[in-house]
This record gives sequence, structure tokens and C-alpha cells, in this order.
Amino acid sequence: QVQLVESGGQLVQAGGSLRLSCGCAASGCILGGYAVGWFRQAPRGEREFVAAISGSGGRTEYADSAKGRFIISRDHAKNTVNLQMNNLKPEDTAVYYCAAVESYSILYYTSDRFYNSWGLGTQVTVTS
Repeated sequence: QVQLVESGGQLVQAGGSLRLSCGCAASGCILGGYAVGWFRQAPRGEREFVAAISGSGGRTEYADSAKGRFIISRDHAKNTVNLQMNNLKPEDTAVYYCAAVESYSILYYTSDRFYNSWGLGTQVTVTS
């Protein structure tokens, strides 16, 4: 397991963009060897899948609500996995979590049960 930390959440108007980052909270962690997912949980809602990237090969998957608007990517130089969110909507308001599991395969994981490391989350609020 690794310690993860999310950043980039803030208040934004509908139609705006945000870039969330997921990085290691401690030294010695290299996210390049991990499959990473982004999840979110809205007030009074359940945690839901947003986007995922495989540990190897750069394969990605998105929830239907994120397709065409969000992009998950790796920044190997900064050792982060980013979530670029465009055309934000009020229904995107949630706490966003990144999760990771060690993996060198081309598989990505859309279910939270596959991940064993989680960050504490970053709040995204989209106003209309």
C-alpha cells in the first residue's frame, strides 16, 4: 500500500475546468507501477467510479458521466496521475478520491474493491 494525496479541488462555476492531481504522500512511491482510479462521492451519495488508468500501457476507462469531459493521465516527471475535468456541471460536485493498486499490467479497474490505497479526498464544488 502507498499513501496518496489529492489536490486541485476548489469552487468553480459551471462550464469551468479543474485539474486534480494524485500523488504520493511519502517518498519511495512510484505511481508508474500502479493502476490508479478516480472516484467521487457526492453529499448523501455513494462513492462512484469516475476514471481509471492501467498500471502499464496507458489504457483508460471513464464513467459515462465523465466521457468526453474528463481526461485521466500520468505525469511521470511529477509522479502524479491527473484528472482534467472540463465543462464542469453542478452534478460533478463531490469529494474526489484517488485510489491505487500495484500493477504492471494493462488492466484498469473500475470497481473500488480492487484498490488497496486511498487518499483523503479533495472537494470539488461546481456552482450554477
